[in-house]
Amino acid sequence: MDANKFYRSNQELWDRWTEINARSAEYDVDGFKAGRMTLKPFELEEVGDVRGKSLLHLQCHFGLDTMSWARLGARATGVDFSARAIELAGRLNSELGLGVRFIKANIFDLPGLLDEQFDIVYTSFGVLCWLHDHARWASIVARCLRPGGLFYLAEFHPFMLQFDTGYHKVDYPYFKQAEPVEEVCQGVYSDPGADISHVTYEWPHPPSEIITALLGQGLAIERFREYPFSIWKYFDDMRQDSQGYWWLNGAANPIPLMFSIRARKG
Repeated sequence: MDANKFYRSNQELWDRWTEINARSAEYDVDGFKAGRMTLKPFELEEVGDVRGKSLLHLQCHFGLDTMSWARLGARATGVDFSARAIELAGRLNSELGLGVRFIKANIFDLPGLLDEQFDIVYTSFGVLCWLHDHARWASIVARCLRPGGLFYLAEFHPFMLQFDTGYHKVDYPYFKQAEPVEEVCQGVYSDPGADISHVTYEWPHPPSEIITALLGQGLAIERFREYPFSIWKYFDDMRQDSQGYWWLNGAANPIPLMFSIRARKG
């Protein structure tokens, strides 16, 4: 499979999405400039104290989470394949004086561009579905971690992502297939009404595949968690709690909506 054509299309989409996301209420860039932190309480608890530590953020978009880690004392580096996202991240970083380094790169090209190891490798929310080879991805995570370093992933659960029209009918595959899921995307998650239409290519990511890939690189899984809530209103019929998390409204038997993995390099 030649994945390059799929990545080119997805990269074009993320270039276009960057401009819409940057002015959306979802991202609230003005609030971030004023000091708002974008990291979620459970992420902060599971990653722990980052002061003085080097942190690599994979698939960072335009870097709000990356810069939030920097505000907490990390020496942060962000990587993303969207040129527009990295350009915007660089402008925000310069304006705020946070000292973050941003690198424009597809993750799979990173070994030829970044020859160093980090205390923490971090990635989160809506990242794995854009990667065609999770075993190779795990090898790059391991390569970028120093011995004893921490890898942390927080992600939307693929069980939730099987459903499109409501959680009563399966619309998308759970297990990986030979070819990606091809779909015409209308709008953007931060602004569903945005006047944009683009073909996307995505790959399912069962947690079993991700855990196996990390174990195959010698990482020790310290914690795997599943959550009955989401940071994003995925279904129309959801309610938001006081912490900003979204729950299925009135569901007698909740389904997993997110998961996280904490792993350590030996």
